[in-house]
Amino acid sequence: MEQHSMKALRLVRPSPESPPTLSLETVPKPTVKPSHVLVKILATAIQPSDKMNAKGLFPMTTYPRIPGRDFSGVVVDGPDELIGEPVYGSGGPLGLTIDGGHAEYCLLPQEAIVRKPETLSYLQAASVGIPFTTAFLCIKRARATKHDVVLVLGATGAVGSAAVEIANAIGCRRVITASRRDTTDVNVAKDPKLDAVTRLTDGKGADVVIDTVGDIGLMKAALDVLAVKGRYAWIAAPRGGASTDITVDIFQTYRKEHELIGCNSLNYSLEDIKEIMRELLVWFENGKLKTIADEEFVLVSMDAAVEAYGKDPRGKRVLISVSDRDPDGRLFGAPYIKRRISS
Repeated sequence: MEQHSMKALRLVRPSPESPPTLSLETVPKPTVKPSHVLVKILATAIQPSDKMNAKGLFPMTTYPRIPGRDFSGVVVDGPDELIGEPVYGSGGPLGLTIDGGHAEYCLLPQEAIVRKPETLSYLQAASVGIPFTTAFLCIKRARATKHDVVLVLGATGAVGSAAVEIANAIGCRRVITASRRDTTDVNVAKDPKLDAVTRLTDGKGADVVIDTVGDIGLMKAALDVLAVKGRYAWIAAPRGGASTDITVDIFQTYRKEHELIGCNSLNYSLEDIKEIMRELLVWFENGKLKTIADEEFVLVSMDAAVEAYGKDPRGKRVLISVSDRDPDGRLFGAPYIKRRISS
């Protein structure tokens, strides 16, 4: 019997003054229309931007809305040549002004989907969109080349680790990692002035800084270790009412010809993001890019997804496993699919 309804997360906002509410609902299954495809969602990530969207922090979002900016799945309706195609997609207006992937099915413009890299599982493909496209935009806008030393702030986070991968993929001369952990080149908790960057570059400094943290103090320190003609690209700013003002030494900035570059993936269309994901696909398939293994995800069912939005399981990446199996019949994440969100 043909399925006419589906489970989906749904954001509703009764008024601009009230915060959105998120709930799991049964809604009509979308019907395919011209220039669109219907994708059966197999996995979809709960990204930090999805959580921000659920709090009403994106003014462009229209309601009611199915959230979810990253997904992987299989085309089940649309042009004959696309039926059965394994796909992944991300970004742009997904989950903001058009319904996203936190549902059993998603109706999408053809320009929103890209063939899933063969080297990625469906779980991995559902998690790489926002982190890798955002990192790609930062690297591109900073014009990083193989001649550059690149400093990545927040290198152990999703976007930061993707930036490290991409900088290495394009052959940057050196990639310096920084975080609050001893596992990176610089522990910013122990070295808040980033003196290690000066030592590691023989006093020259970093040609490019990719800042995924958005901390004012850390930004000032990083500007001090930015090389002549250096480019500083950032994607984040303080939140929760903290000041976002920063003073810049304009004498130093013009003498060293520094460039300050803000990066916002929300400014890019589905077509823009698709082109980036096509480039990423090639790098994933030729082994230049890698992401975390399936075993490192925390998987939740659709029934547990609303609860998952409100929890942060020790920084682990959370995926909604819409189906228990991939198209080849393999169990998703076995045997750890039963891990709870609180793990």
